[in-house]
Amino acid sequence: MFTGIVTDIGTITQAHQQGDLRVRVSTSYDTDGIDLGASVSCSGVCLTVVDKGPGELAFDVSNETISRTAADQWTQGRRLNLERALKLGDELGGHIVTGHVDGIGTVVDVREEGGSHRVTIEAGKDLAPYVAAKGSITVDGVSLTVNDVADTADGVHLMLNIIPHTAEVTTFADLKQGQAVNLEIDVLARYLQRMEALRAKA
Repeated sequence: MFTGIVTDIGTITQAHQQGDLRVRVSTSYDTDGIDLGASVSCSGVCLTVVDKGPGELAFDVSNETISRTAADQWTQGRRLNLERALKLGDELGGHIVTGHVDGIGTVVDVREEGGSHRVTIEAGKDLAPYVAAKGSITVDGVSLTVNDVADTADGVHLMLNIIPHTAEVTTFADLKQGQAVNLEIDVLARYLQRMEALRAKA
């Protein structure tokens, strides 16, 4: 489990096929304190540490994960939002995040508004019922509050506000129109989704 509060920005320094795709990520974490087998959220994707060195963590990324995450997510030079797994007693500053991507969104607009950036992301029809104004959503591993939603013919537009601090400590300073992002709906909405699916079969 995670909270969606990013604690480091890593960079993929190497990506090569080794059965699955093996990616090496530079980090400012003290890797001596991270065990092999530990879980780390990498831009919203829960991955397992399979190797490490000073200032570096390695993860295996399966074809299934690649197929369900943002295009070009796992390429050399890509910056990733990192968060270590939640420990019992840690402050829950964001919301409960599982690190399982529910869908891929597309940034359709980024504009300055005051000192912040107002970002609009388009998501598909499958996610539209589970996104609500003032509800929580995880975008590339970052816990955010949805300011507003607007249904469209193809799905839904989510309006988000990125304050300067959030942009500074995440990869959101690089957000641009047309960029693909990983989306995870609120865990409560995921259970509601399952309940609705079963109800439809009854």
